[in-house]
Amino acid sequence: MAIIVNLDVMLAKRKMRSRDLAAQIGIAEQNVSLLKSGKVKGVRFDTLEKICEILNCQPGDILEYRPDEATETK
Repeated sequence: MAIIVNLDVMLAKRKMRSRDLAAQIGIAEQNVSLLKSGKVKGVRFDTLEKICEILNCQPGDILEYRPDEATETK
């Protein structure tokens, strides 16, 4: 996948647990876990906004684009 989720990195930098983030955002801890692992198809902008607000970061700190090797050769 070309989109890399760095939520675990931001949580570590802020010394925050997934459980605490989930509680503050108002979503299930399992959904935060799925987002961290990159196993989601999308994320709502309002959820992303809340994450950024709580972690005091930008969306680009959480989401990163890395071209697939197949894409790079085109």
